[in-house]
Amino acid sequence: MAATPIADDRAEAKRPPETSRVPKGRRSALADLPDAQLVGLGAEGDVQALEILYRRHAAFAINLATRIEGSPRDVEDIVHDAFLRAFERLRDLTDRAAFRGWLGSIVVHAVRSRMRRGKLLNLLGLGRASEPVDLDAIASPEASPHVRAQLAQIYALLRTLPSDERIAWTLRCIDGHELEAVAGLTRCSLATVKRRITRAQRFLDEHFVDPTGKEEPVSKEVDQ
Repeated sequence: MAATPIADDRAEAKRPPETSRVPKGRRSALADLPDAQLVGLGAEGDVQALEILYRRHAAFAINLATRIEGSPRDVEDIVHDAFLRAFERLRDLTDRAAFRGWLGSIVVHAVRSRMRRGKLLNLLGLGRASEPVDLDAIASPEASPHVRAQLAQIYALLRTLPSDERIAWTLRCIDGHELEAVAGLTRCSLATVKRRITRAQRFLDEHFVDPTGKEEPVSKEVDQ
């Protein structure tokens, strides 16, 4: 299947964290700073710098979590918790220019924890029914009915996979990250990422049925 049209992350972020009123002049000056400088200021307790970082990267974090989950349910809470953890640990970030990727890894870890907790609760009979795939949240407005039907089936199949395989495949084949980026986001080696994606791809190839009846792979193969 060709690259799947997905919703972009340009949507305005919702619910920014509580911050003090920022003078327009200083807000404008901060908005022009690169992430590395904002991280440095934020690590020293500059609340306005933290606000700019939030507004700059919240949409990315929300969309990242939504595409992995396949539904926006509880995603904003996950993202807010991820930002809080990131802001509390800014001093631990060695490469301050890499804030976006580092935040992404915190979001991915939070989503993974939620998935694993949900599976445990389901095994104990304490979980709630899975939220239906929200195609409006993950597909671009230009996506055809055919592509939307494919996405719905793919996400339904992905939900039966182990969390690590599901996340790795989604980051690579739905979100379009390079393998090295997937390894960084999932905090594991490149070899481990390749194994996880390959296992997920094999499962999808065996179970995916194209709505049109055409014989075509679910996605491109993993780079070797």
